Amino acid sequence: MKTLIVYATNHGTSEQIAKLIAEKAANETDLVNLKKEKKIDLHSYEQIIIGGSIHAGTIQKPLRRFIEGSMSQLLQKRIGLFLSCMHEQKAQKQFEMVFPEILRTHAQSKQLTGGEFRFDKMNFLERAIVKKVVGISESISNINFDAIERLVEEMDLNKVN
Repeated sequence: MKTLIVYATNHGTSEQIAKLIAEKAANETDLVNLKKEKKIDLHSYEQIIIGGSIHAGTIQKPLRRFIEGSMSQLLQKRIGLFLSCMHEQKAQKQFEMVFPEILRTHAQSKQLTGGEFRFDKMNFLERAIVKKVVGISESISNINFDAIERLVEEMDLNKVN
């Protein structure tokens, strides 16, 4: 089963998660960063995994545009969704906010994959906001590897077709 993993990333965490998913796939899997590629032909894929991260309460604009512009095609495929988010208490609510209900209902897998604050990838303003709002002053990782494994299993990525 040919799989496409589409994602958008600001500081690299969603890309890291997408690559971890792809590495576990037993079948052909393509990765597409929506910030670099705008036009994607979905016809040759049986399943699509969509992922991004929360920044200022929402997902990246290219990811939102992809979902809105491809919804009819997405609803004809097997779908997996992942969201990278550092605020565990708010993660489920944010997941429901950023992925439309029709897509969430249709998806075979819906995972909250944790997140990271990567100070080495942030600009001065981003670092200042994280320090003030979250109270963290250095890089921290909270990636949920169990959620990544569940997504792989629920999407049958570890099975050879």
